[in-house]
Amino acid sequence: MKIGVLALQGDFDAHRKRLEELGAEVVLVKKPEQLDDIDGLVIPGGESGTFLKLLGEVGFEKLKQFVRLKPTFGTCAGAILLATEVENPKQAGLAAIDIRIRRNAYGRQIDSSIREGKLLQGKSGDSPLEMVFIRAPKIERVGPEVEILATEGADPVAVRQGRVMAATFHPELSEDTRVHQAFLDLCGADTPFDKLRAGSVRRS
Repeated sequence: MKIGVLALQGDFDAHRKRLEELGAEVVLVKKPEQLDDIDGLVIPGGESGTFLKLLGEVGFEKLKQFVRLKPTFGTCAGAILLATEVENPKQAGLAAIDIRIRRNAYGRQIDSSIREGKLLQGKSGDSPLEMVFIRAPKIERVGPEVEILATEGADPVAVRQGRVMAATFHPELSEDTRVHQAFLDLCGADTPFDKLRAGSVRRS
């Protein structure tokens, strides 16, 4: 399985390390044509407006085609790019997952924090999950076809629709590998999240 990590800005190398720990072959994607050769893509944190500028018109259209066809996982700024609605300020994006998201809803860089949230595991019960929030956005609306995968307090912080995942926190900065494993399951299985629901995924 070959997984790309969009390597234009942000802590893309931390995602690479987590995915390689779980056995994935990882490609750092810096050119649009590299999207043709991967099975799934991670869009890391950073600054979503800067992502759009660095992608350019050609790169944006190529990425938009990719997320409609293959598994994609966006964290923080990546989640903003994947959302159908963006507030504070409004911003165009990939419209790949039916959520409304508000940028910088948790405050500025100095308001960054590590919190304990819950990974929702269906009949297996909820499980504690460390979550690192850095200038984090907030999911304010979840569409009817969107599944909530994790919460922090009353807020959804990881969601899925079809083969697209989004998280408002930074799972690559924690030792727990379950969120990345869930994405690999999504890339490689017809019935993703079976392992996650059974509570049998790897954890560091």
